[in-house]
Amino acid sequence: MIVRETFSIFAIKVDAMQDKNLKGHIALGIAYVIFGLNTPVSKEVLMHGEVSALALTFYRFGGAGIFFLLISFFTKKEHVAHRDIGWLFLASMFGIFINQASFVVGLSLTSPIDASVITTIVPILTMVLAAFFLKEPITWKKVTGVLIGASGALLLVFSSNTSVHENASIEGNLLCMLGALSFAIYLTAFKKLINRYSALTLMKWMFLFAALCSLPLCWRDIVAVDYAGMPIAIYLRILFVIAFATFISYLLIPIGQKLLRPTIVSMYNYLQPLVSSLLAVALGMDMFGWTKGIATILVFLGVYIVTQSKSRTQMEQKNGMSKKEQ
Repeated sequence: MIVRETFSIFAIKVDAMQDKNLKGHIALGIAYVIFGLNTPVSKEVLMHGEVSALALTFYRFGGAGIFFLLISFFTKKEHVAHRDIGWLFLASMFGIFINQASFVVGLSLTSPIDASVITTIVPILTMVLAAFFLKEPITWKKVTGVLIGASGALLLVFSSNTSVHENASIEGNLLCMLGALSFAIYLTAFKKLINRYSALTLMKWMFLFAALCSLPLCWRDIVAVDYAGMPIAIYLRILFVIAFATFISYLLIPIGQKLLRPTIVSMYNYLQPLVSSLLAVALGMDMFGWTKGIATILVFLGVYIVTQSKSRTQMEQKNGMSKKEQ
């Protein structure tokens, strides 16, 4: 009787967990689809020359910071403990400032293909760092899922009609790698901080910190832009980068971070080359053949395998259940 009731309670908890997990997957799916669209859009803005990488970086930080601040005026205020202000600043540096500044500047120096390839190391770095910071086990299922997803993402990238090393540079690739490492640290080292506050509170503070820190670095590039002579099309692309690829995406990511493990969150990086590839097909720049079909299956299979792996908490619960049965 006791065992039956225990399993009934456990089943209810599992159902509730699955509902929460679904919300997390939906939030991350939308966010990373937008990120996938953002890479070619940002590259096109930078290629025209009207806006530099540093100026675009500040537009993202400042624009999104203003959006988050405005929305916070119409929502219930959440108190932030004084001890967490410093942690929010560090989270801002790793999750936004270093991550985005390195990626955007790196993207201006290298090719979109190389930048997409480098994003595939984020899940691997996150899996290793989660073991260090959160004591999450590195299981064969996780390793297999990460490698399968990475192989699918790389197959997508290298099957593109675009030259892999077009306009590539070592400096640009290294900056993109720094951005990837920074984001992996953010996903793992600040997991407890993310769980304490709402997505809006987190992003409001983090983007305001990022904007303030980037202003001295970006000021010369900001004032050098010819705003009167800039085409409307560039303004619209910048608006997409700020409103969708920054504000909406970064509002959704903490939702997924609260509900899912860091390694699972990082697996959604594989959606970026997938979306970029499908966009190229839709625009007639590429063709969807059997290679891309296999690559797409590998990406989703990798994500699925990682979601089926057990977390440290689940393993501890399973061991606890086994001891009770004994």
